Amino acid sequence: MIPTLLTLLALWLAPQQAPSPSAPVAAPAEADIPVVIPRIVARYPHDRMAFTEGLLWHDGMLVESTGQEGQSEVRRVRLNDGRIIARAAIPPAQFGEGVALAGDELVSLTWHDGIAHRWNAKTLKRLGTLRYSGEGWGLTGDATQLIRSDGSDTLRVVDPKTLKDRRRISVTIRGRPLKDLNELELVDGTILANVWHTPYLVRIDPASGKVVQIVDLGPIVAEIGATDIEAVANGIAWDAKGRRLFVTGKLWPTLFEIALP
Repeated sequence: MIPTLLTLLALWLAPQQAPSPSAPVAAPAEADIPVVIPRIVARYPHDRMAFTEGLLWHDGMLVESTGQEGQSEVRRVRLNDGRIIARAAIPPAQFGEGVALAGDELVSLTWHDGIAHRWNAKTLKRLGTLRYSGEGWGLTGDATQLIRSDGSDTLRVVDPKTLKDRRRISVTIRGRPLKDLNELELVDGTILANVWHTPYLVRIDPASGKVVQIVDLGPIVAEIGATDIEAVANGIAWDAKGRRLFVTGKLWPTLFEIALP
């Protein structure tokens, strides 16, 4: 599965060839998608044991959710030194996934259980649970909605209080479905998503579902030099007030602040 996905991404990244003079004239192709390589602004320590599944910026700190049964947590993490300021355990039989802010609460997903946990955003006190159908992968949102990924090519826009579907976004890249969408982050009205087991972020137009930009994290992944096949890029946080974008990965020792051209 992984080589196939990487092969497809390589095809999508390849420039479109002009037709030969004798070829029939086809309908105009979708405009080439810009591919950008981010500039590294700063590096910060990151817990190399954290199997990062969700990341966000809130109240001057990072909020991180981690996975693996028996190890899953929601944390508040200080940026400069990576110190864990507060932490709350997810039940040991559950695999923690994405996390997002919903008002004064955090909502964190679990992979297979269909259970989302509600937490006080400042204290991480457990407030209750919500139910949803299907798998939980990534989660992001704003004041009015949450957006959930489940590993498919479909993002679900859901009610933040109930997690009931409001609408669905079918994600495509050059007209083809793009699956394995993982961690999500809303940035200036568009959705950034990690594509699982690849070094790419994609920027998605939530109105059309089209990928409008590809962010190549290849140089950052190469710098990490992970040998574990699951130590993939995963984790995007946007500090809207400070206009700062952060990325990291599962079991990575470093969190990066990056700037996009």
